[in-house]
Amino acid sequence: MSMKISRRQVLRGMGALGVWGAVGRAGAAQKATAFALIGDRYHNSDYIRVGLGKTLGKDLGLSIDFCDEVKMLGNEQLAGRRLLIILRDGMLWPGGYGGQESSNAGYVATGRPKIVSEPAVPPSDGKPLYWITAEQGRAVKEFAAGGGGVLFMHNVTYISPHNDDFRDVLGAVTEGHPPIRTFKVKVTNHGHPITRGVQDFVVTDEQHYMQYQKDPKHLLLESVNEEGKTYKELGASAQAGWAYDYGKGRVCYLAPGHLLTVLWNPEYEKLQRNAVRWLMREI
Repeated sequence: MSMKISRRQVLRGMGALGVWGAVGRAGAAQKATAFALIGDRYHNSDYIRVGLGKTLGKDLGLSIDFCDEVKMLGNEQLAGRRLLIILRDGMLWPGGYGGQESSNAGYVATGRPKIVSEPAVPPSDGKPLYWITAEQGRAVKEFAAGGGGVLFMHNVTYISPHNDDFRDVLGAVTEGHPPIRTFKVKVTNHGHPITRGVQDFVVTDEQHYMQYQKDPKHLLLESVNEEGKTYKELGASAQAGWAYDYGKGRVCYLAPGHLLTVLWNPEYEKLQRNAVRWLMREI
């Protein structure tokens, strides 16, 4: 006995199985335009997905595959994409956090209560593993040099100390950052398509400092603590954004991004959308 199945029944079944996505003529799921590697111990992947999902996904119409599994970064994943987005640091913690839960927002918000476990939790070493491999660094470099756009955000400068190819594409290495504080992001080059129509803005965020290693002519933004608060011997200001051609592709770095309120600052939203359009050669 034959049975007819409506299109609605098929789609309902796909949703139940979690296989929603673009489907090609052969029935295979197609890759999104952008691949976004996000989230780490100190940066919950959910706020990044929510933030960029609105600013770049909903508002700009960009299709994005979000992922927090670092092993997925490679040539196979990047093949056929137009854009790579990375907002995460260079560390994994397979041995635990050494008994420290200070990076858990819920734990901190409830006053850091004494942690009790019966039976006791075995001691953990609390040592980071630097995850990027030589192959992954080459994959990022080949993607950019071959014509892809790369949007680096916030704490990616913590990846570059551990891979020369990645460092060359990004153009910087971290110097660290002070605790979250309020500062102004100033546009230093109003003539670039990424900063066009963008005004200076103020955020409460991690003010990241780095060693910038490319030509100063590519700099677009500067972060300034207007209360004069400094970090190390590096002063109260730091480079906060740049963009340049890299081989056949393009690269942009934007430093703000520790909180959802930062990602959704109206002027910063303009920067993010302009950056993506410039990286994909739409402006």
